[in-house]
Amino acid sequence: MTDLLIVARVRFYREGLATLFDDSPGVEVVATAADTAQALAAIAAHRPDVALVAVDDDAAPTLVRAITRAHAETRVVALGIADDHPDVMALAEAGVAGYVTSDAAGDEVVAIVERVGRGEAACPPRIAAALLDRVALLARERRDQDPGRLTARERQIVVLLERGLSNKQIAHNLSIEVTTVKNHVHNILEKLNVDRRGEAAAALRREI
Repeated sequence: MTDLLIVARVRFYREGLATLFDDSPGVEVVATAADTAQALAAIAAHRPDVALVAVDDDAAPTLVRAITRAHAETRVVALGIADDHPDVMALAEAGVAGYVTSDAAGDEVVAIVERVGRGEAACPPRIAAALLDRVALLARERRDQDPGRLTARERQIVVLLERGLSNKQIAHNLSIEVTTVKNHVHNILEKLNVDRRGEAAAALRREI
């Protein structure tokens, strides 16, 4: 059984949402709340498995963060969000485990709460795609900002260093100047924090 807390500012909205779960054998509404203070009091009293939170103002991420801090085991479902809402990422960072869009039907709301109650993450495809795009962008930014990351050319040179080629041989192989190879080798040793050419490949493998 999933114990559910419903958080929404408007009373008839809270009561309407509660009725959605009357016929759901796997979900029990244990409390409703109109604001952060009431939500935290309900969490302290009931320790709900899921909090269904209407995200109808800019304070929603702060409310979600307060809920997850009060009881880490309470998983939050954000209700009434648009696919392209600017707070999608902020809500994910605050700890939201599921999203229900503003045009979702009642049975969809119930299904998502049930899934999140089972420990799954649940959100519409467009929101999932937006979250994945954001994760990929952050990963690229971290890689680009990493001063120790080797360039594609430097990785080519590490492979040739591992084969025992000299600077002159590497220059010939890559059709570049010997001085350019020397500069690359210097940068490689510095980035990988090694002193010898022969250590570069082993150091790179350790970092992958």
